[in-house]
Amino acid sequence: MRFIVDTNVGKLTKWLRILGYDTVFFKGKDDSEIISQALKEDRILLTRDTHLMEWGLIRDGRIRTLLVRSDNPDMQVVQVLEELGIKEFPGPFTVCLECNSSLVEIDRAAAVNSVPPYVFRTQRDFKVCPKCQRTYWRGTHWEIMKKRIGDLVRDI
Repeated sequence: MRFIVDTNVGKLTKWLRILGYDTVFFKGKDDSEIISQALKEDRILLTRDTHLMEWGLIRDGRIRTLLVRSDNPDMQVVQVLEELGIKEFPGPFTVCLECNSSLVEIDRAAAVNSVPPYVFRTQRDFKVCPKCQRTYWRGTHWEIMKKRIGDLVRDI
């Protein structure tokens, strides 16, 4: 499953990427562009925009679309997982939260200049985004995200 997320449910992008899904955040303003990209890249369109639902490509099912009901990002994640029947995830913590690229494990020594000294001293495993060079590790933020995902999945 690959997603394209409209700006009106933008926070959903981060959580789908955390779960390991290829998720594009659409920043444009023209509905025809998001429709075109969803069709061309075979992505499921996630939106709160009821006007988008009126497009013929969506009404006739050529573009799989989910109209998100809630403003609350947690409830949005729960709705997506429930309505799409998602029970397992492709690879949590394997996608860059910034640019959507797949993360690559790197040798600890390679991370020395890209993380704070304390992080380097206390962590052993690092991943890097080959596109934007952002470095990831399993710090307290990772534990918080992992717990939150667990809480959301239990809500289903």
